[in-house]
Amino acid sequence: MSLQSEFAGIAATDGRAALVTVIAGPALGEKLLVRADGSTGGGLGDPELDALGLAAAEELLWAERSETREAGDTTLFVDVVAPAPRLVIFGAVDYAAALARLARAAGWRPFVCDPRSQFATSARFPDAEEVIVAWPDEAFARIGGIDRATYIAVLTHDPKLDDAALELALRSDAPYVGAMGSRRAQAQRRDRLVAAGVPEELLERIAAPIGLDLGAVTPEETALSIMAEVVAVRNARDGGRLSQAAGRIHEVGA
Repeated sequence: MSLQSEFAGIAATDGRAALVTVIAGPALGEKLLVRADGSTGGGLGDPELDALGLAAAEELLWAERSETREAGDTTLFVDVVAPAPRLVIFGAVDYAAALARLARAAGWRPFVCDPRSQFATSARFPDAEEVIVAWPDEAFARIGGIDRATYIAVLTHDPKLDDAALELALRSDAPYVGAMGSRRAQAQRRDRLVAAGVPEELLERIAAPIGLDLGAVTPEETALSIMAEVVAVRNARDGGRLSQAAGRIHEVGA
């Protein structure tokens, strides 16, 4: 199978990979395939160029964008395919239903997780990719672990579930870990996590209270606030008003 065919197959099955192609230079047409697990196929005709191509691919694989890169007299095109990002929601509550609905509409894959089978049902969360009736450790295992395209929202007010989910999430590669609750509840949660041995620097990763400051009241408005923050983090933005922003609205090549 050619590298191009393998790359097309990965794209067709909603996988993640990068195909680096020399589009200008002495090695015109040479290709390097970089898979999500770090394995590679092919080559660009020069070890130094292979290293540059691999570094660019590994960067863009998780940034989920395609770009050209210059390397001396050679131009590389890094073509990236990736599945829709995952939003893992802990807590089978009304806010979770609204968030799953909005995430699905935005093209994300929402998962709703809660060990309470009487609440965590497909009927209550029809927009979820999957409703997982399990504690956080098992829930994360069932979705294949936490990678750099897994965003996590903890919406329960149950310390047993909250703390278990956060301990795992904070030690993972997840780019976003948000948690619902008042500032008093956040302070109490922080004390519990510190007592459980979670380092202070990891606790700084929690987006809490979760969401952007939209003045949200209803579950739907709260879901909008959370989803707006998640999208902003994914795009390395602060989430402020565009009318007050300097610079480009959209990144070139995005």
